[in-house]
Amino acid sequence: MSGQAAGSLRSRCPVSLVDWPAGVAAERPADGLLSVELRWLEGRITSVLPVADAQGLVLPRLVEPHAHLDKAFSWSDFPNPTGTYAGAMDANMREHRTRTAERVHERSERALALAWRHGLRAIRSHIDSLGPGAACSWEVLTSARQRWKGRIDLQLVALVPIAHWSTPEGEHLASQVAAAGGVIGGVIEPPCRGRAPRQALRRLLALAERHGCPVDLHIDEASEHPAAGVRQLLRVLRTMTVSVPITCSHASSLSLLNPASLRRLGVQMAEHQLRVVALPLTNGWLLGRRGQATPLQRPLAPIRQLRDCGVCVAVGGDNVQDPWFPGGNLDPLALMAMGVPLAQLAPWDDEGMAPFSMDAARLLDLAWDGVFRPGAPADLIHVPTGGWPELLSAPPQRQVLAGGVWVQD
Repeated sequence: MSGQAAGSLRSRCPVSLVDWPAGVAAERPADGLLSVELRWLEGRITSVLPVADAQGLVLPRLVEPHAHLDKAFSWSDFPNPTGTYAGAMDANMREHRTRTAERVHERSERALALAWRHGLRAIRSHIDSLGPGAACSWEVLTSARQRWKGRIDLQLVALVPIAHWSTPEGEHLASQVAAAGGVIGGVIEPPCRGRAPRQALRRLLALAERHGCPVDLHIDEASEHPAAGVRQLLRVLRTMTVSVPITCSHASSLSLLNPASLRRLGVQMAEHQLRVVALPLTNGWLLGRRGQATPLQRPLAPIRQLRDCGVCVAVGGDNVQDPWFPGGNLDPLALMAMGVPLAQLAPWDDEGMAPFSMDAARLLDLAWDGVFRPGAPADLIHVPTGGWPELLSAPPQRQVLAGGVWVQD
């Protein structure tokens, strides 16, 4: 990084990402972009004021709420040409058996360098945490977390089958995760009927509560058995008190519910303060496949409906050129360009911008919500020319400011 400790920028900013000083009013334009002047000193915003006729677009440095750094860039060696969930799992397992610390280090450093240049300030990465590649993955990414501290806030999630947390090995893993300031995760595969999934969830949640670890589950990543996993989770939560935050990643099959059932479920999720990460790219690629037919329905977490119920919903990129999805490069603007049409979100509306910004920060419990105001970090992404069309047609050139200093390639 190089630059000055003090600086200023005039650009246009989404209305929802500006907190005006008391007594300052501004009309909302049709495109949802306000012309502002941001000033900063010693890494903090000192003033945010309206100006006339600014150019370009400014956003806060953004957040990736769901990634997999341990397997990033592994598609070339372990492709999944069928594009199916089963094919991805098979290739993932073969890749996992070949992992070394050197490979995970190369992948994660490449990924984090891209994230840094693209304007991410925080990433939550799930780590395959059972099997021969688990130990080296945790060792490397725990080290990366410390090495990148101050540039990117890296949260680590232990990803295992939920039943693993009921074993002595699971107890030991939970202690390691807690010591690393990590998150307890797990995979719940449909149809997950009967008492066994509830017992496993109960033990997982009790373990997380005891260690004070947040929870992030791969749940209802399917094109059948609508909301089977979330329903089991809600049944468990009715019988126990859990204070740690719980995230439901994917939640894709909830979109298969009828509107009334979805509304009832969303209200219950909000009552238990469940959070959701929608992952449109990987889910759009993997789910709903029927042989060689074009899918007529692609399960995706029902973002708007859940938000209307009061559920915090963020949008994430998920996989980075691995067996689960051949694309992705930890670029939040590319995620917006691809995710906005898939989810039919309008970023010029508050409801469309929040899943990529404020709600993503809230879901990760970050100190800054991503709204520009005096005292906020001087962290931003500046697109010097254009506006929404340029951002959504192709990831544009951008300048990144981190701690009041411009990031150099």
